[in-house]
Amino acid sequence: MNNVLKHIRNWFSALAKAFAREWQIVIHDQGMMIFFVLLPLFYPVVYTLIYNPEVVTEIPIAVVDYGRTAESRKLARQVDASPSIDIYDYATDMAEAKRWMAEGKVFGILEIDADYGKNLGRTEQAHANFYCQMSLLLRYRAFMSALTEIQLHDIAEITRDRADMLGLAGQQLSGMPIEDHAHMLGDTQQGFASFIMPGILVLILQQSIVLGMCMLSGTSRERWRRNGGHDPLLFPKVPASAHIWARTLCVSVFYIPATLFLLHCIPQLFDLPHAGSAVDYLLFIVPLILASCFFGQTLAVLCTDRESCFLIVVVSSIIFIFLTGLIWPRYAMPDLWLWLGSIVPSTWGVEGFVRINSNGATLAQTSTPYLWLWALTAGYFVTALIARHIIILSDRRRILKDAH
Repeated sequence: MNNVLKHIRNWFSALAKAFAREWQIVIHDQGMMIFFVLLPLFYPVVYTLIYNPEVVTEIPIAVVDYGRTAESRKLARQVDASPSIDIYDYATDMAEAKRWMAEGKVFGILEIDADYGKNLGRTEQAHANFYCQMSLLLRYRAFMSALTEIQLHDIAEITRDRADMLGLAGQQLSGMPIEDHAHMLGDTQQGFASFIMPGILVLILQQSIVLGMCMLSGTSRERWRRNGGHDPLLFPKVPASAHIWARTLCVSVFYIPATLFLLHCIPQLFDLPHAGSAVDYLLFIVPLILASCFFGQTLAVLCTDRESCFLIVVVSSIIFIFLTGLIWPRYAMPDLWLWLGSIVPSTWGVEGFVRINSNGATLAQTSTPYLWLWALTAGYFVTALIARHIIILSDRRRILKDAH
């Protein structure tokens, strides 16, 4: 029993010494301070400013009206009155309208058939075609939303007028048979920043931690090789588990204020969705930070020097943002990508944080991603231990090879 207590006491003593040394290394390294302090402060501000304003308005379109009737002009006026659409000009034919689109003057074309007014007068189906440039989905979404509203309004109005013609109570048919109201949960403004930024904030949190961890490991390996298998800045004979936890706790201290700024101040500053309890999402983020620290120390096995960490983060960031389900829903992904996404902390971090922050869920209601994050924390702690042993053995072999 005394030996067990002695080992525990020695382990915590080694942890404290390693933590103090890691702290000194980080605060005296300008690169580390940039990633742990400046990057979480400026990245979310820059990203959110890029995505503001959240919706696109007054998108120019061309109108090709072959009929020039009162009904077709009314349709054009309704389209122009929409806050999302602005009529650039009337084109004589489709060839001229397409030329304007190729020149970037318009991003859509409304083509109204010559028989549009005649067909409406005959109570027949009238046709109007809309062509949209698909270079930006935000424009397509704005077009479709505006045109759908105009179409529903015209259907109700035409139904009432035809009822009057037949001697029915047209006033009672002024509305649609089934009236619907849209309630946009989690994104009341229906803006792009409100949709994507809560998830991006979590990804920034993970990637900045991974970047810093990989840089710490790469720099340590450079010192280790320069000094013949010894890093003079680290305490000798510190257990691998104590060293990994010391580095994790050191980085976590930096991310306490960074997390508050990222997940609490940024949504309030830019009026992003912020419906959940601060206590819930801060408790939820704890395993995300730990899992990201161990995940970064696992990926550090790929960092042979200080600069190689940038390649890892640049390549992985694009993959990770797709795996979160922000761009493509996870339920539509093949099984391989679902499995890969499940072992990345940001995937579950984004899912849980969006539920809490945007939709007002509680911590208990996000139990699945929360438990997954704790499982990844335990799993990546084990892989971090393995990675540390691999790094030591690899560098020893390299030193012996260079010596011969």
